[in-house]
Amino acid sequence: MPSKKNILRLITFSGIVSWIAMLVSGYLYRFAQLHNGNTETHFFLFKLFMVFFIIAIYFFYRKNIGNQDSFNILDVLWKVFVTGLIATIVSLASSFLMEALKNHEHGRNPYFLDTIYQINIGLIITFLIATFVVWKRLILYQKTKMLIRFWNIFEYGLLASSLFIFTSISFFAGFSLTVLGLLSLLSIILSVNLKWVAYLNFKQKWKSILLIILIAVYIIYFIIILNSFGESKGFTPIYRIFNVITVNSLLIFTLAYCVFSVLVILFNLPTSSVFEQKLVEVINFQKLSQSRNVGQNEDQVFDILLDSTVSVSVANAAWLDIFGEENKLTRTLYFKTNKIEKEDILNKIKSTRIKQLQSSVPSRMSNPNRFTAELKHDIYKSIFVIPIFIQEKQIAVLSLLKDVQEGFSKEIIEIIRTFINQASISIENYRLMDEAIINERYKEELKIAKRVQDSLLPKRLETINNLEVSAFSKAAAEVGGDYFDTYKMNENQLALIVGDVSGKGTSAAFHMSQMKGIFQSLVQINLSARDFIIKANNALSSCLDRTSFITVTYFIIDSNKKKFEFSRAGHCPSLYYSAKEKKVYFLEDNGLGLGILRDNQFNDYVDVNEMDYQQGDILLLYTDGITEAKNKKNEEFGYDRLKLFLEKHIFYSAEHIKDSLLSELYNFCGSSNLEDDVTTLIIKVN
Repeated sequence: MPSKKNILRLITFSGIVSWIAMLVSGYLYRFAQLHNGNTETHFFLFKLFMVFFIIAIYFFYRKNIGNQDSFNILDVLWKVFVTGLIATIVSLASSFLMEALKNHEHGRNPYFLDTIYQINIGLIITFLIATFVVWKRLILYQKTKMLIRFWNIFEYGLLASSLFIFTSISFFAGFSLTVLGLLSLLSIILSVNLKWVAYLNFKQKWKSILLIILIAVYIIYFIIILNSFGESKGFTPIYRIFNVITVNSLLIFTLAYCVFSVLVILFNLPTSSVFEQKLVEVINFQKLSQSRNVGQNEDQVFDILLDSTVSVSVANAAWLDIFGEENKLTRTLYFKTNKIEKEDILNKIKSTRIKQLQSSVPSRMSNPNRFTAELKHDIYKSIFVIPIFIQEKQIAVLSLLKDVQEGFSKEIIEIIRTFINQASISIENYRLMDEAIINERYKEELKIAKRVQDSLLPKRLETINNLEVSAFSKAAAEVGGDYFDTYKMNENQLALIVGDVSGKGTSAAFHMSQMKGIFQSLVQINLSARDFIIKANNALSSCLDRTSFITVTYFIIDSNKKKFEFSRAGHCPSLYYSAKEKKVYFLEDNGLGLGILRDNQFNDYVDVNEMDYQQGDILLLYTDGITEAKNKKNEEFGYDRLKLFLEKHIFYSAEHIKDSLLSELYNFCGSSNLEDDVTTLIIKVN
């Protein structure tokens, strides 16, 4: 299939050849006339090539202007104005040449005068047809079936009238004048269609008036020039162009539309400012309405959208496809159509040329897959399809149908786009509101979970003779997985535990509550540290999921024997200050987290240690949220910094050590919002 450029080149070549052939046949006619030869054949060829020239020019401008995808009113008026300006300048140049040679024998040569006249004929025909094609686009700006019928009658009537040039019927005969009168009546009927005027602002209307008046001036100039051509020299053209009914009809039509256009635009000027003000108010209203939801639910918004777009576009039918999760079609809303008709139209679109549309206004949609297409359907001739997006996700597709070709103008498409944007905003607001309600409910449930978890941690720490105990725990999220507790086994024995559940959030908090129950159950039966760790692992193995485990450090302190027994199940090594050795060091021993091994093999990894203590000794238990806390340079607080801290605070109370540790940790991180749960349990011997 040849491209548009190749077609235009072929038409242009045909037009040039037709005009040259018309000129040559005119020369032959003149030669035969001057030498008393047979003129009929040459006269017939002259008129035939004139008709070919008219047809070639018509198809050239129809392809070049009439079929453009984008249509700007001022742009096409400017193109006609430029065409008329060039034609007038060329015509004036030829007139100046005639005037310069009026006293020379060449200036009276009939072949020279024929050439000048044929040039002016080509110019007036080109200009009239260019204007005709633009006027057609303006008249059919918002077309109806009735308007299209009237236009087709007028256009075919002009084509048929061009054939009268081959008849012997005089232009002034009754039949010719009747045809001209009918075409003139249709011109006036069509000229009252000026809906495009309403879409111009005040400045554009003044520009349009100026361009249209100049176009009319050019036409009048050619009428004067061609009507009086050669009179002063006694020259008679081969064929007076104004004896052609088609040309006279075009003159009447173009001038009539110029007059109507100027008058209507002038009458609309006083209301332009009011219209523009109202438009600004509508835009402002749209901006305000974007901040609230216009529908009670999504279904209501979709119903309003379908009704509104059908109304503004005067669509004959429409449907709205609505999608759910994974872009699956959930339901379709129909307007004067049905599923069978929809499938038939979609199949016809596949074999139709589709025009992708780009918006001139920024859109909320990032995907520009809006398009129009002409349909070969018994009822519908054009379709406009536009998707609806929310945050890059397509939620629906709107399809509008009309029973005329090119039924959706640029302005109508932009209005529909505005409705689509407003609808997507309303639906998005509704969904956000729904999500906000769910989030609020979730936050409230988290608050309840936090209160429950806080109740699981001891409000008062148990202690025995000469021991000062202080503790702190803070979750990184609303709830966490750190755990600490104390239990007074008898007057001389105190059990301590610090634990850390793998993971964060609610699942960790749930497992922490399980650890709480196991601790409170096992500690009451006076188990050794080894037996406690083994039985805790057995208990957790039956209730922890396979991906979770818990690390703990368990101490039993005996104030009567001045010693403590401890076992570590994969937890951070405890930090200990020995007053006797005046040294701070970590209590490192082996051990696996509870729930990692869920059989008797776990027993092989349980180590138990005993140590004597004396006055001034300090025991610091903690979770990895302290040692792994990071500052802005991505440096960890670390074990060395923790050890150095304790070395500097050995003479302070357990409470003071706890407060100082938290303060130094927050200063190091630069914030009190830590990335992991933080827990510390400090025991000092007094």
